Formats: sequence, structure tokens, C-alpha cells
Amino acid sequence: MRILLITHYYAPEFGAPQRRWSALIQRFVDAGHQVTVAAPVPHYPGGRPTPQQRHTHRVGAVERGDHGETVLRTAYLPHRSDIGTRTADHAVAAADSLRRLLCRFARTSTRPDVVIATAPAVPSLLVGRMLALRWRVPLVAEMRDAWPDLVTHVGPAGAVPEKLAPHTRPDPLRRAVGLAIGRAKKAVHRAVTSWQQGAQVVVTTTGRFAEVLRERGIDDPQVVRNGTDLAGVRAQLDHPRGHHRELRCLYLGNMGRSQGLETVVRAAARLRARGVPVQVRMIGHGVEAPALAALAHELGAPVQVLSRIPHSEVQEQYAWADTVVVSLRDWEPFAWTVPSKLYELLATRRHITALLDGEAAEVVREAGAGDVLAPQDEDALMTLWSRLAADRSLAAGRDSGRDWVAAHADDDVLAARYLGILEQVVAAGRGASGAPARP
Repeated sequence: MRILLITHYYAPEFGAPQRRWSALIQRFVDAGHQVTVAAPVPHYPGGRPTPQQRHTHRVGAVERGDHGETVLRTAYLPHRSDIGTRTADHAVAAADSLRRLLCRFARTSTRPDVVIATAPAVPSLLVGRMLALRWRVPLVAEMRDAWPDLVTHVGPAGAVPEKLAPHTRPDPLRRAVGLAIGRAKKAVHRAVTSWQQGAQVVVTTTGRFAEVLRERGIDDPQVVRNGTDLAGVRAQLDHPRGHHRELRCLYLGNMGRSQGLETVVRAAARLRARGVPVQVRMIGHGVEAPALAALAHELGAPVQVLSRIPHSEVQEQYAWADTVVVSLRDWEPFAWTVPSKLYELLATRRHITALLDGEAAEVVREAGAGDVLAPQDEDALMTLWSRLAADRSLAAGRDSGRDWVAAHADDDVLAARYLGILEQVVAAGRGASGAPARP
């Protein structure tokens, strides 16, 4: 089977989409399939390639990936962290990938058997749809998490922002801009739903979002979770009794608006004021990292905000911790999502402090892997960490988390499921067209 993947994020970048596809493609190639990936020159998360990436990867280059896949490098647009320049980057990469793929697969005999387009970025879906129609091959639209809902989720038109006083009306210009943005987001939402409906299969990473897609008219969406390589995650042992006095709390991952990590900083500051020994480490990158560090300094919170570390150093941080934190804001689309990092945390055996709702909360409860609190519930977090600090046995390691991953979210299990979906859609497409099966 010849597989084409269109994605905006790919190795050697680090991140959830990159890790997912590296794991899947390794197993696809090992199973004897040919994989071509169309992806921009690496430039995540900084918006520009590093000097090494600029030297190694060129626009238009055809590279051999780490697993034997072919990688076609497309153009990109240097960007900042704001949604405007990032969306422009997505559009530039998508347009260039369309042009280059049409040239690369001009001959019918070389064309893929199936096209996979994955969001984010949303324009990749449009490119996948156009190519699949032109080549008359099946399209698999993969919606990582609740895309585009996480971007397009808006409140009632003209709603007054929370920061305004209750009796203050926004000025006309601000209201007009807000309404225009709301209309644009809704237009994007309608377009993406249309592209999804045009795919032969839509793959999502959670059962809750699959239900949402069914309600929107998507026929039989398939669920292939994010996951982790269970064999590659070390099971952490409990610390010896009396090893350290403070409760060690670790957050490892993105520090954006979505995570609501100011709740963690404020809770830690209040616990210190009450004499509860707590130490928090936040490690990663994101637009909110400077603000979190400033808040911790302002409040005198026992919180370190540290830069992103290589994956080779992650296990050392898990070994340091007593509990690991997963946090999302109380936004409706987050009830349909599961942070990809959660599966790795389950595999570590560490106690999980979960400020989550919806399917992610259900996973933690089902795995018996920690304590689930309402998102952004500062008081509940203080109560939990006070209990764990007083009785460290409550944060003891849990084998049940690794058992859950082995059954539901190990990379080998997920790749086999994904290949089964691809083989079915390709077989159905050939049957409908009457084309002979390729060897």
C-alpha cells in the first residue's frame, strides 16, 4: 500500500503530532508499506528553523526519513506565536505542498493508494481533499483533538468580555471586530465540516469528539487514540520513606492559554503561606511561560518555570516527582479531548493530579491513576496537595496506569488499528472503482 501523509508538523521537530506520526510511520514501514510525507521545513516551535535545521533541510528537498519514509519538504512562512501569522504559515505550506505533490505524482502509476491529511493545520485538509478528488483515491481526514473547535469556539455573539465591569458596554469598534472574528471562525468551522464530510473516513483521537462529529453528519468516524511507546517509558519506583520533605509536583508540556496553569501557581503560593511543604516544577514552552514565571515571582510561590528539555532528560524529571500534573481549562471542546502527554504519564506509574473534565477525566478514573479535580479548581487542588504532603502513601505508584496503556494506548496497538482502517478504505475504494488490486 502506498500512503501519502500531509502534515504541518513532522520530525525532527518535537511535539505531540510529530511523535504520533513518527511512531505510526515506523510501524507502517516495518509492515512493508511505502510512505511519503509532505511537511514544511522544520520550524516548530520557534517559527523559524534553527541554524542546524536550515543547513540540513531545504524547501523542495526530498529526504529519507528515520524510518525509511520519503519526506518532501515544502515552503513555510516565519511566524510569531499569534494566530494570524501562524495561520498564514499554514496557508503557505499547504499551497506549496499542493503544487509539489501534483508535480511529484504526475504519473498515474506512482500515485498513492490513500491520502491522509491531518489537522492541525486546517489547510492541510483542503489540500488532501483536492488531491484525493483529482487522483480518485480515498481521503482519510484526521482530526487531532477537537479541531477546529479549539480555535473556533466562541461564546454568544457580542458577549461582553469577562474583564469588563458588569455594567460597562464595549465600544462599537471593539464589538464590530469581535463580531467579524466570530463570523470568520464560524465560516472556517463550516468549511472544515464540509471537508470532513467529503472524506471516506474521518479519524479522531477521542470517543467524545467522534460523537460530536456524528452529530454533525460525519458517517462512522473512527477513533485512533494518541498513545505512547510503553516499552520506552520507564516505570518509576516510589521514593524511599523520608527521602524528601516537600511534595514534589511536576508539570511537563505546553504552557499556553489552554492549560490554565495559573491555577497551579496560585494554589502553590497559598499552600506555602499555610506552611505546607510543596515544590512545583513547570517544564516546557508556550506563550504563557513568561507570565507564569512572573506570577510565581510576584506571589512568592514555590514554583520553577523552566525551558523545554530534550526527551532524553524527561525520565529524570519523572523520577524527581511525587505527582505529575495534567491541566486544561474549563472550555467545552476540552471535554472532547485527551492531552497526548497523559498516556505517557500513565506509563510512568506516577500519581496524576488531573485538573480535567470529560473523556480525559474518565481515562484517569478508569485507569485508577490518580485524583481528578474540576478544571481550574484552586481550592480543590490545595486540599489534594495538602493531603498528599501529609501522607505520601496517597501518592504511591500505580501499575494500573501502565496496564491501561498496554490495553488501549500502546503504539503497537494503535498502529495496527490505523493500518486496518487504511486497508479497509483502500479496498473499498478499489471495489467501487473496479480497479484491480495493486501488488
